[in-house]
Amino acid sequence: MPTLTRRTLLLAGVAGVTAFSASASARPADPFTLGVASGDPTPDGVVLWTRLAPEPLAEDGLGGMPSRPVEVLWQVAADERFTRIVQHGSIPARPEEGHTVHVELAGLEPGREYFYRFKALNYLSPMGRTRTAPPPNALQVPLTMAFASCAQYEHGYFTAYRRLAEDEPDLVLHLGDYTYEYESGIHVAPSGNVRHVDGPTTTTLADYRRRQAQYKTDPDLQAAHAAAPWSVIWDDHEIANNWAGLQPDTPQVNFAKRRVAAFQAYYENMPLRRSPRLYRRIGWGSLATFHMLDTRQYRTDQACGDGLQLCPERLAPERTMLGAAQEDWLLNGFRESNARWDVLGQQVFFSQYDYIPGDVDKFLLDAWDGYVADRDRVVAGLADVRNPIVLTGDVHAAWGAEVKQRWDDPSSRTLATELVTTSITAGGDGSEEYAETSSWLRENPHVKYFNNRRGYTLTRFTPDELRTDFRGLDYVTRPGSPVHTKASFAVEDRVPGLHRLN
Repeated sequence: MPTLTRRTLLLAGVAGVTAFSASASARPADPFTLGVASGDPTPDGVVLWTRLAPEPLAEDGLGGMPSRPVEVLWQVAADERFTRIVQHGSIPARPEEGHTVHVELAGLEPGREYFYRFKALNYLSPMGRTRTAPPPNALQVPLTMAFASCAQYEHGYFTAYRRLAEDEPDLVLHLGDYTYEYESGIHVAPSGNVRHVDGPTTTTLADYRRRQAQYKTDPDLQAAHAAAPWSVIWDDHEIANNWAGLQPDTPQVNFAKRRVAAFQAYYENMPLRRSPRLYRRIGWGSLATFHMLDTRQYRTDQACGDGLQLCPERLAPERTMLGAAQEDWLLNGFRESNARWDVLGQQVFFSQYDYIPGDVDKFLLDAWDGYVADRDRVVAGLADVRNPIVLTGDVHAAWGAEVKQRWDDPSSRTLATELVTTSITAGGDGSEEYAETSSWLRENPHVKYFNNRRGYTLTRFTPDELRTDFRGLDYVTRPGSPVHTKASFAVEDRVPGLHRLN
């Protein structure tokens, strides 16, 4: 019999042996069609997730489940063969929550690996690997963290998630656009769409549940969830394009009701703790604190009707991206932090970026360029942080930038480093760069790197430096692409800014 390594077990979806009934081989009525996930680790716990859905694309959004609770058993083990079970229990999967379960574990040991699985209706789930955070004062514990965004199902195959899982990160951050709301054929990639989404543009709870389910049937996404704990945050497409607070991008009836439905489906289908708000902190010992931001729910509407333009309204002091409460929470968190690295996990481009070379300026008003006063306050808060890092998604390309004290003066003090991950698939195969790339970079000298391939970003935190590998695929319009490190950068302790390694 061949040796079964941890990677083989996880990526093949092997559910383990012993303790649970061996009658759990996959059959047509298997309820675990959407895999398993874990998220938001603490030093003594983590959230475990699964959803029962023997018919994941059922039009009513209920996944083929009956309208009654179903008991789900769960196990956590110290080994992948489940010979050393450390916790177990049961929890009802209720129809009013889409037959999802969220097990909020506590009492585990800090800084160690665990394995978990579920059983329901005489079926055994795939196995997942997770990890608790180190003890609060632990500094000399390196962290490998991958972050990703923007997975448009129609635009390509989720090979990037498979490659991310193969890199065996300790933690994964997803910075938004985990799903897209459009019905099939509306949002077309430059190279054409290669997959089909079921159902209409998502507006109801059933629609959003069904869309989440279709994404999670993807084996590459399931592999990434099973490989490590995730910390997730939404952007716009989990709800509707470029929404801002209670303002939709285009006028529509009952947007508030639509938003509630999307919020519910998002919580149901993510490994999240039950909480009245999405912004939160994830600590990794004293090495890193991740400040996960919600840049959609509390913002004022985009200035000047949104888009790419020069707009004096964007400078108005009352405009906010974060809202007063979240902004205070963030700035207080900076002041109270004892972490070596303070990391903002957020959605939209943070650094100033002029899209038009020359004397005419145009800025993307959905990004922080449309909320200048709020950005200025956050930048001022970063000035006294030891090692501030901004992580970003949204823009479907990989970027590296330096956050300046004055954007109009390239020689001014660098206060932080921004790392922007490319998309998983959105935009299709992409390219190494655009024809305009060189002129864009000359216009924005604080931007040090750009690449337009699909992929994800892999980082490694130590007390002395943060290393970043921008990982890119050759193609996503067919499955199986290899992944390459397109560029590597280091940020040294107390030296904000990007140092290129290759």
